[in-house]
Amino acid sequence: MSLITSGAMQMALIFYLTAKTDSALILSAASLAGFLPYAVLGPFIGVLVDRHSRKAVMILADMAIALAGGVLAVTALFTQLEVWMILAALFVRSAGAAFHSPALSAATPLIVPTDMLVKYGGYTQSLQSLSYIVSPALGALLFAVWDMSAIIALDVGGAVIASVTVMCVRIPKPEAGNAERSHFISEMKRGFSVLKQHDGLMALLLAGSAYTLVYMPISALYPLMSISHFKGTPMHASIAEIAFAAGMVLGGFILGLWGGFKKRTITIFVSVLLMGVALVVSGLLPPGGFIVFAVCCFAMGFSAPFYSAMQTALFQQRIEPQYLGRVFSLTGSIMSLVIPLGLMASGLLADSIGVPTWFLMSGVLIVGIAVLVPALRPIRQLDAAGEDVLPKQKESPER
Repeated sequence: MSLITSGAMQMALIFYLTAKTDSALILSAASLAGFLPYAVLGPFIGVLVDRHSRKAVMILADMAIALAGGVLAVTALFTQLEVWMILAALFVRSAGAAFHSPALSAATPLIVPTDMLVKYGGYTQSLQSLSYIVSPALGALLFAVWDMSAIIALDVGGAVIASVTVMCVRIPKPEAGNAERSHFISEMKRGFSVLKQHDGLMALLLAGSAYTLVYMPISALYPLMSISHFKGTPMHASIAEIAFAAGMVLGGFILGLWGGFKKRTITIFVSVLLMGVALVVSGLLPPGGFIVFAVCCFAMGFSAPFYSAMQTALFQQRIEPQYLGRVFSLTGSIMSLVIPLGLMASGLLADSIGVPTWFLMSGVLIVGIAVLVPALRPIRQLDAAGEDVLPKQKESPER
């Protein structure tokens, strides 16, 4: 529920900022407020996640998000929301998410059996994708009929429900292993050192960063491709977005049932290859090929869970639980830095060479990344027998 209310509220805020300012700069600043905390604070947050109860971190993060929304909702009752107020609230919400996300990823292998992590990731991706479909429509509807204060209050309710739900879940503590609490910076460096010890995961992270650098800007160009190249309307742009999200829902659901190939690097290879081929086909389509483009969008969405859920599960299975908070915060920080770089590059190149050509070039690059994944020996070794499953943790419940 909190995913849907959060997405609906953020969409309503975008509509509000658009109506109030009609400024691309302000909308870019709002997007930056969503990336900046994770990108800058990620490595530091990971140490705090590993030092303290992951359950407590998630609860406090959800309550911080609720508090930021609550202050904004009360303010909206008495005065018009200013741009700086919204940006500040978005920044606090993003900071809360920067704590919640690695804490959840680090807690998952403590409560989900190791052999079920991939399937769990598939179902999670499916639910998230479903929220991507529902949230924008709900946000548009609520913005048309409700005051902003009521929409924000709904999101506050979602965050409170999320906090109460986490309170009711029993989350074991990870065994301390050989980890000792030391200087904060030393602990932060230790997270990077642990990651470097796993050559396959490090290589997979670098390949994933390149993949994200190339693909993420494309996801922002679906509307422009639909309207500019295919001579469509905003309805066509919506169809492309919905097709992508529907593909993610189905892909996540199938991954949840199936679990992917026994060799997980093959699953990642096929996923990235399908994404690249769909982009290449999209870039070659004539202006009358929108229906095929919608099918390609569905294929791209379908491929996504097989990469992201599989990569997350590999990290959860290989990294010792007491270091997972630092490792996931570090990887999240890297991705948060890569995405804006890709967006800036695509904005410059797509305008100069044309959006279809950019789709084609991106597809070729992603096909190259797909071929690189099984070609790298450290990544291939991730499938080595008996090397991928951590011993089951003893349960020491957190309450």
